[in-house]
Amino acid sequence: MEKILKSWPELLSVNLENIVKPKIKIFQEFGFSANDIVDIILKEPSVLHSSANKRFIPSLTVLRGLLGSTAEVAKFLKISGWYLKSDLDSSLLPNIKLLHNYGIPMKKINWLMRYFPRFILQNPKTMKKLVEKADRLGADRSSKMFIHAVLIVSSLSNETLELKKKTFRDLGFSEDDILRVFRTQPHVFATSEEKIRKIKEVVLATGKYDLSCIVNNPTAVTRSIEKRYKPRFQVLEILEGKNLITNWPGFPTLFKMTDKNFFEKFVHPYSDEVGEVYVAKGGLSGKRRV
Repeated sequence: MEKILKSWPELLSVNLENIVKPKIKIFQEFGFSANDIVDIILKEPSVLHSSANKRFIPSLTVLRGLLGSTAEVAKFLKISGWYLKSDLDSSLLPNIKLLHNYGIPMKKINWLMRYFPRFILQNPKTMKKLVEKADRLGADRSSKMFIHAVLIVSSLSNETLELKKKTFRDLGFSEDDILRVFRTQPHVFATSEEKIRKIKEVVLATGKYDLSCIVNNPTAVTRSIEKRYKPRFQVLEILEGKNLITNWPGFPTLFKMTDKNFFEKFVHPYSDEVGEVYVAKGGLSGKRRV
């Protein structure tokens, strides 16, 4: 109690006997350490006003059953303490059952809870529609990417999804290509149409690569234009212009290569010619400098 008061003096305005102490006692009975209790309450003070019997205890019970230990629950609540104010029986548990029915393993559901905690607490009817939509659009239930497809669907309206499909068609993607991307790399659909078009322009402007390079490597549209494509293209143009290289790397190599590897292969050996340009263009994201 003293630790909480030192960090959160507003606690003095709360009824200690009827509101605060009972919650701390519940935490202790579940095996939480004093430090964990302090961290959770300071992260989400409003949990102290949650009903002990209707929310607090049921939520702790559900979370321990799902996460396996008090230590894991403590780690989770330090980030998403507001779960103790939620009716998990009518939101989380039905959604978990639905996802299980679609073949999503508990390990992936725990991942969802940690990284998308609000997503998995939404209305089960809404969740059902999202899962069915991802399934209808061709996402593979047996794939580990299925849940990522559901997440993407949840973030896009039907209109936006159609606009993205049109943008991909304009790049030369066939309907089968689009389906393949959605099934295997759904995160590509999170890229804005504007960025996709700009990457197309930048890549084609080199005269070294064509649209098939993007169609065959759809994750290329997720890379940064300013920090990856432009610095690398300018370096390669300078090196070619000075006859220091005879060929550009293949497109997959170019966009997948780490900053470190690109630097060591194309910048460091020619630092006098391109070092300053590469750094000025933002192509060096780490501590290394020429």
